[in-house]
Amino acid sequence: MTSELPFTLSEAGTGRPVLILHGGGGPATVAPLAGHLARTAHTLVPTHPGWNGTPRPDRFAGVDDLALAYLHFLQDRELRDVLVVGSSLGGWIGAEMAARDDLGTITGLVLIDAAGIQVDGEPIRDFFALDARGVAEYSYHDSDRFYVDPADIPAEQLAARQANMATMRALAGDPYMHDPTLRGRLARVLVPTLVLWGESDRIVTPAYGQAYAEAFGDARFEVIPKAGHLPQFEQPEATFAAIDAYLAR
Repeated sequence: MTSELPFTLSEAGTGRPVLILHGGGGPATVAPLAGHLARTAHTLVPTHPGWNGTPRPDRFAGVDDLALAYLHFLQDRELRDVLVVGSSLGGWIGAEMAARDDLGTITGLVLIDAAGIQVDGEPIRDFFALDARGVAEYSYHDSDRFYVDPADIPAEQLAARQANMATMRALAGDPYMHDPTLRGRLARVLVPTLVLWGESDRIVTPAYGQAYAEAFGDARFEVIPKAGHLPQFEQPEATFAAIDAYLAR
């Protein structure tokens, strides 16, 4: 926990520090990544403030506030050679952290179907406007497998999901899921970056992902077949293999 920004933190494993940043669905969305990376690294998985019933101080009103606070957290812990892995909204936070890292704390970056930049002709799907069926169809390659009828979700769990979405709207709803300045600042990020994308993602398209990768100073773009917005769930083996190969390089 950092005095600047209170958050819940799960840690596991030993070795290189890896900060794993979840998307709008909460820390469960990165659990497969954390489990895999904890075999060979020291994983740090925060729950963003405001998710899963955690408090969010009013002064933290945007993604840039979170990114700076997480960066300060790494520096306060005197962590070095940090790999940042971010999924969806977490990828945006990670990109923003790398763009602001003047001390060289972050030495690697993995973005998985990240939001955060503006790409002409490739608008980010309005997630807030989708019903449960729409979320499944736009987010997954195999939508039938991952569709969950809201009527089958316990009321308490449904309320928690709605609260998470309200927090995401507060932090990233205006302008919607991007910072107009971020793309132009990424050219100065020279750490080796892997941009992973689900081939069937219709929240943020592969063309959007390609533009994201091209914005960095040193990035590789890789598509995961038969996967959507969360390839770590639909194609975990291919996703882990891509990350492992990146780390080996």
